[in-house]
Amino acid sequence: MPAARVLPPMTAPAPDTGGAAAAAPGDPRSDDELVAAANRGDVGAFEALYLRYRDWVVRLAFRFTGNHEDALDVLQETFSYLLRKFPGFRLTARFTTFLYPAVKNLSLTQRRKRGLLVSDETLPAEPAAPADADGPGGRRSDLAEALASLPPGQREVLLLRFVDELSLEEIAVAVGIPVGTVKSRIHHALAALRRDGRARRYFDA
Repeated sequence: MPAARVLPPMTAPAPDTGGAAAAAPGDPRSDDELVAAANRGDVGAFEALYLRYRDWVVRLAFRFTGNHEDALDVLQETFSYLLRKFPGFRLTARFTTFLYPAVKNLSLTQRRKRGLLVSDETLPAEPAAPADADGPGGRRSDLAEALASLPPGQREVLLLRFVDELSLEEIAVAVGIPVGTVKSRIHHALAALRRDGRARRYFDA
């Protein structure tokens, strides 16, 4: 597969798919089957992977950059990076687990280009919902603020677990920390949210 292959046009992410990547429209093949086909030079298989994961990549990139245009740039760079691995690419983990470090690093590079700090403390959490979301009091906005108040390491693994739906083992691989550390961070994050008045209602419901 030629490295100069032009990727499909960048499009905005779907409004919300609940965190997990949706199947590529019209292509029932598994990720492993698509990777094998792409290794054989099937450009359509690569494009199916792009369609399957583009929304997830954009949402994740926006989580780090806080800027939609930057997130679309990261989308382009992420799949250009992936394209260069074919032929010969071996998928040894869940696709999102493989993509996560690349999206994160490319997002931090994009922040540097804009002259923004890239320490963990400056990274945004999930985008806040409008103030009136979920009725009076802005419940989703309150939750976003509570998440943003967590230590960045705890917030990162919590979002990967409950927004991106990665397993504990997959989070450990994606972030590069032991499974025990993942468990500890999630435990402390949930405990902090239970004590936070902005998030407590989600645990009392």
